[in-house]
Amino acid sequence: MAFSISHKEENGFSIIALQDDAGAEVQIIPNYGALLHAFSVPHGTGSLNLIDSYASVADLQAGVLGSFKSVKLSPFACRIKDGTYNWQGKDYTIRKSPIHGLLFDQAFSLIKEEATDSFAEISLEHHYNGDDPGYPFPYRCEVQYRLLPEQTLQVTTAVFNLHNTPIPLMDGWHPYFTTGTPVDKLELQFTSTSIVEFDEKLIPTGKVLPFTEFNAGKSMNGVSLDNSFMLDFEAPAPLCTLTDPEKKIRIEFYPDKSYPVLQVYTPPHRNSIAVENLTGAPNAFNNGMGLVTVEAGTSVIFQTALKISGL
Repeated sequence: MAFSISHKEENGFSIIALQDDAGAEVQIIPNYGALLHAFSVPHGTGSLNLIDSYASVADLQAGVLGSFKSVKLSPFACRIKDGTYNWQGKDYTIRKSPIHGLLFDQAFSLIKEEATDSFAEISLEHHYNGDDPGYPFPYRCEVQYRLLPEQTLQVTTAVFNLHNTPIPLMDGWHPYFTTGTPVDKLELQFTSTSIVEFDEKLIPTGKVLPFTEFNAGKSMNGVSLDNSFMLDFEAPAPLCTLTDPEKKIRIEFYPDKSYPVLQVYTPPHRNSIAVENLTGAPNAFNNGMGLVTVEAGTSVIFQTALKISGL
């Protein structure tokens, strides 16, 4: 199999595309939060894009603060209650959005691209300088997208602490998936041990409750979710699957242990569904659930993968 990389302009976006000669294509928009714009695979007589992204730059600029579709979530994901937290004895208040971090609308720079007979990959980076008074800790975020055989996409994030003291971190990404079929006709399966209990504002109460309702898979008909689940890494991979029985296609998720939390969100329009790999639960900067401490001068790595298969 041969892989290739191309650069193109579409609908106002500067896109980098990773391709294989079997027809799979991954599209990335570096200038907007290292956004995953498309993961298209051959289907029927054409191709099918499994990512619910933005139609244009204007669509993105109008909608990113409402959906945060497919952007990088760093240095925190989900919510920080009231945007405030205490770190090493000092109180901080996020000036930007208290939801989904500080990099979701930032430009990433291309630092590497490579195509071989085994894969096509790009690495993107953003240097955060500590500009927000609520997170005055400089760090470098590097995101690698690698297209592999068998319609598999591996996503690796590395965070390098450039500050002179330890920094708090919660990492994630925010892809919305669609097969073109309404969510109510899809089936979701994931192997979990528990669910994080939320209050009415979707902030964890501190309790984690047993939960195995989706272990065997179930229809999404009438099911609404905006919840965090603790994955069971003792179960065989994939740890999550999203299946379209009508189109006979399945999305498989392969997070490693750096992403113990699965966040699932069904938007009101129910034309797509967000399935997110996270290092921690919402409000991790306050409750410590999955909060990662990155020591000065060190780095941490998080990795997950998607595979598109037929039934």
